[in-house]
Amino acid sequence: MAKSGSRFGTLGVIAVIVPLFAILGAAAWFASRAWTAVSGPPIPPAGYIAMTLGIVFSVVIGCGLMALLFYSSRHGYDEPSQRQDDRE
Repeated sequence: MAKSGSRFGTLGVIAVIVPLFAILGAAAWFASRAWTAVSGPPIPPAGYIAMTLGIVFSVVIGCGLMALLFYSSRHGYDEPSQRQDDRE
C-alpha cells in the first residue's frame, strides 16, 4: 500500500481512509433517508420548472467561465505585462 520510505506510513493511510469512508457512508445513509421520506406536499410544476432553469443556468455559466479560462490561457492574457529578467 505505502512504501516504507514514503512520507506517510500504513497507519497514516488507514487513519485517513477509514474516516473518509465513514463520512461517505453517513452521507449515503442521509441521502437515502431524505429521498425516501414522505413529508410535505408534492412539488408543483412551477417548482420543477424553476429547478430546471436554475440547473441549466448554472451549467451554462460554468461552461462559459471554463471557456474564458482556456481562451485567456491560450491567447497569452495570463502572461505578465513585462518580461522579467532571470538575472538576480
